[in-house]
Amino acid sequence: MDLTRIPPQAAGQQEGDAHGSLGLQDVVIVVQSQRNSFHARRGAQRKAEILQEAAQLGKGLPVVVLLHELSEYEGDWSILPALPRLSASHGRSASWFFFIEEETSVLLRNLLQVLNRYQVQEEWFLGKRLHDDEASIIHHYAFSEDPGSFGYPDPAAGWALSAPLLLRLTERLHHENLKSDFTIDLKHEVALFIWEEGNGPKLTAVSEFCTEPNDNCATWFTTYLPHCGDPVSKNNLFVAVKTCQRFHSERVTVVKETWEKDAALLEYYSDVADASVPAIDLGVPNTERGHCGKTFAILRRFLSEAVPKADWLLIVDDDTLISLPRLRRLLRCYDPKEAVSLGDRYGYGLIQSGYSYTTGGAGMVLSRAAVSRLLSSSCSCYSDDAPDDMVLGRCFTSLRIPVTHSPLFHQARPGDYPASLLSLRHAISFHKHWNIDPVAVYRRWLQERPPHHEL
Repeated sequence: MDLTRIPPQAAGQQEGDAHGSLGLQDVVIVVQSQRNSFHARRGAQRKAEILQEAAQLGKGLPVVVLLHELSEYEGDWSILPALPRLSASHGRSASWFFFIEEETSVLLRNLLQVLNRYQVQEEWFLGKRLHDDEASIIHHYAFSEDPGSFGYPDPAAGWALSAPLLLRLTERLHHENLKSDFTIDLKHEVALFIWEEGNGPKLTAVSEFCTEPNDNCATWFTTYLPHCGDPVSKNNLFVAVKTCQRFHSERVTVVKETWEKDAALLEYYSDVADASVPAIDLGVPNTERGHCGKTFAILRRFLSEAVPKADWLLIVDDDTLISLPRLRRLLRCYDPKEAVSLGDRYGYGLIQSGYSYTTGGAGMVLSRAAVSRLLSSSCSCYSDDAPDDMVLGRCFTSLRIPVTHSPLFHQARPGDYPASLLSLRHAISFHKHWNIDPVAVYRRWLQERPPHHEL
């Protein structure tokens, strides 16, 4: 029987009805917090709220772990490297490990009711089920014949591992090599590792793990675009668009038709000067692969007297679609005096002490402080055609500057993500023009609508 297809109530009957013996002291709640000061504060607030609610409920106190404090290793965000640490600290004392986002609210009474439906001696992987609507590049086109057949959890709703499963996963990590060095979409890759090509459990769907609140929810989600005050000024965001002569008439035209109007400070950087764009030649030849030489030239120009001084730098490709108004709202949450690297975070070699980086296509956002620290270091391109986003990530890791993730940035197109996931987000970016109408995508997903009273 496929437990992902039956309601939680029926699943509970399948396993043997609830015994109600589980207490919060048997649960480890892992807040997937980040090292950046804004996110660290939000994680600490969530932890305090959980412990306060637990004290009032009187069903024991859970262990609440802030993921960024679990160890000094930056790669713990990708979860699999964190499992042995969680196992060593709590694997023999806890029955459940429950993972939530910083903005996920938890009703502990309902969470206990859910977890008590499942036999803790067995292996369980619980969550709100997502699936691909079509074969997706970010999932390496896995399950392309039937994309909906594989479920993975929505991290905003929270997801749970029973202790026996976590302990077995830890043993596997000690003895197995991962199939890929890259971490691209952590929720899908964790689910694939747990599934183990059919030898491990599939995700069991739990209706009480919610993103939109209702009376039965054990969790619900606020937003990935919190309100932190008035947006950052247009004059405090400098936008650098990487292009080349071949795409001046094709891709740059799309930028001008969509989001360029929302930028006060914007320059196009190409392999030739072109007054019609206008495009600036930075003296770095165009390359077919990475663009490290061009990106470092942009960084140096950003700090020079050649351009107006701004707190924030956004580097995008010419086929990136972006909402600058939403980005400026998000940036209000961050301190530009702090070294900030923000975007769609990927990882390389994270099981073996690798590094994280923000993907170039989704847009790389850097504070002036981060650019200054980078350029004053010895870190540089090993060649002009090295992958700029990965080199920056490696540099920031060596400088102990955290790479901060926002799921509002997207390295791929809207169709590469579950529609149910995108509907809850105020997307900031998408990337690539493959088999889409980029202007239509911008208007549907990214263009800001005026308030009703202005229509």
